[in-house]
Amino acid sequence: MTFDVGDFMLQSVPFARTLGISFDKVEPGFAVARMADRAELHNHVGGPHAGALFSVAETASGAAMLSTFGDQLSRATPLAKSAAIRYLKLARGEVVAEARLRASREEVVATLDAGERPEFDVAVEIRTADGTLVSEMTVAWAFRLNS
Repeated sequence: MTFDVGDFMLQSVPFARTLGISFDKVEPGFAVARMADRAELHNHVGGPHAGALFSVAETASGAAMLSTFGDQLSRATPLAKSAAIRYLKLARGEVVAEARLRASREEVVATLDAGERPEFDVAVEIRTADGTLVSEMTVAWAFRLNS
């Protein structure tokens, strides 16, 4: 049996389901999440609200992280420690968030093995369906060792 990271994310993070986020691809260290264009998610200028863009990016970052470290959940809990986002252009329509892990599995697992709390980044680009870059985000993740 394989671990379906996208399904796990949508089952364990109800807010992602509320926003209608779906996954196009999840593979080790990489995830592509999609959020459809819905009027109830729009801001005052007719594009996706900044909070919705943040959420699709954070969700994609979580999937990229879990696709690499899902087997570590029995001993450590992942926590988003901080996030920084830049809004570059007004998004229109559906958006796609591509997340890439910026750490090696070996380093993170070695830090866990040493009984320490690893911290690492996931970089995310948010684009419109036509490929226009509208936002960039970096999420700093950490693992807290389970007691």
